[in-house]
Amino acid sequence: MHVIEFETTLGPTIVTGDEQGLAGVWFTDQRHFTGIQDTWIYQKTELLNAAKQQLLAYFAGELQTFDLPLAPQGTEFQERVWQALQGIEYGVTCSYGDIAHQINQPKAVRAVGAAVGKNPLSIIIPCHRVLGSQKQLTGYAGGLERKQWLLQWEQSHKLSTAGFVLV
Repeated sequence: MHVIEFETTLGPTIVTGDEQGLAGVWFTDQRHFTGIQDTWIYQKTELLNAAKQQLLAYFAGELQTFDLPLAPQGTEFQERVWQALQGIEYGVTCSYGDIAHQINQPKAVRAVGAAVGKNPLSIIIPCHRVLGSQKQLTGYAGGLERKQWLLQWEQSHKLSTAGFVLV
């Protein structure tokens, strides 16, 4: 596994990946981040450089959709949840219940919440766009302050075609 570390608007960020794809994007103080492993190699690969550039473009308000090969490791259930999260558009939110319904397990709201919390690809797989049933900010492994910032950032930078005439 290759790893790079760099500064973003929300703090020091770790990105990992291998020939399969991007495996992790974490803030260094994020819950569920186990720290840099002894077996990881600090090396700027093409994939990690692309991830860094796309994340920096996101934080500059220049990118709304990531285009990177992803290879998160989790249980089959977690991977289904993470796949569903990828369908949440920039600047849009949904609830944990919405995700549970989307994966055809409407009673698994708490399990969905746990899987969302263990998402290893923060921001790239947009777990920050998931809210509680009453649209309240709940749970974010990177901290609720970051979640709130990300949601406000996306709302203020969402590209819209409102007011434009498409020919």
